[in-house]
Amino acid sequence: MDHDGPDIVVLRGEAHGIPTTEYAAALRDRLPEYDVRHAATPKQAREMVVDAPIVTGGGITEDLLDRAEKLRLYAAGGAGLGKETVEQCVERGVTVTNATIHGPNIAEYVLGTMLGFSRNIYEGVRRNERREWRHYQARDFGGSTVTVVGLGTIGQAVTQRLQGFGVETIGVRYTPEKGGPTDEVVGFDTEPFHEALAGTDYLALTCPLTDTTRGLVDAEALSVLPPDAVLVNISRGEIVETDALVSAIRQNQLRGAALDVSDPEPLPEDHPLWTFENVLVTPHMSGHTPEYWERCADLLADNVSRIEETGAYTDLVNTVELSSSGEIVYG
Repeated sequence: MDHDGPDIVVLRGEAHGIPTTEYAAALRDRLPEYDVRHAATPKQAREMVVDAPIVTGGGITEDLLDRAEKLRLYAAGGAGLGKETVEQCVERGVTVTNATIHGPNIAEYVLGTMLGFSRNIYEGVRRNERREWRHYQARDFGGSTVTVVGLGTIGQAVTQRLQGFGVETIGVRYTPEKGGPTDEVVGFDTEPFHEALAGTDYLALTCPLTDTTRGLVDAEALSVLPPDAVLVNISRGEIVETDALVSAIRQNQLRGAALDVSDPEPLPEDHPLWTFENVLVTPHMSGHTPEYWERCADLLADNVSRIEETGAYTDLVNTVELSSSGEIVYG
């Protein structure tokens, strides 16, 4: 790149306990002709971003954006982005991409928890801990109806892995007229969404948090679900109304829930969701993979190649934009 200063600045941070120093190293391997620098301290970040056209890794602040006068691309190191961050980048003419690389690993988590509830593995674990040799009941997963809310990268990965299990699938997306990889596709309008919930055995939330999805699974939605349904949330805790979920579990309105995210997050130690035998809580780690930064480096290297070919910071993989109504749109 023809400019002064570093080509790519990697901000400090970590993902799944793996520091962004490994991300910087992976980028240097893939882009040996580029000057890739790791900002290990806030001071280094403030100095390095001044002349860098690409910033990636940890979260970027408004202060860094104000200093980054030559910034053209902010490649976020995570999947979810705050609306304010996207707005600030858009205002400055900065392209934003996210790290939607979690499809395979999160899909395995979703399938694993669903099968765990189907075969009642969690009861087996409890009896194993008590050394209790006593039969318990399980269910067939085949023949179930699985509703996947959000048909982006993760939702499609879940749907793909459901093939072969003999289940019916319903997809929920903003533009149902586009169809999708599921047997049926509906939108977020209340009536079609609730009609889908009424026939759902397993509900997987794989959508981003937006004004539309915030509080989507509320007391009314939970009351529509059959009492033997299972909820799996790997998206954001705020998509589910926590108090309504606690009430539904207490009143046996759900067979169970697997929650990799929660509201609040982390859950306080005295929160009732910890106390239910039919609720699995994991610490926002469904996307864990030791290859996280390697995959992020592959993604950014691909986008750098696109920039080299076109000379433009447009039409990149995983571009994040704002809709006309101001909602975040993930590419």
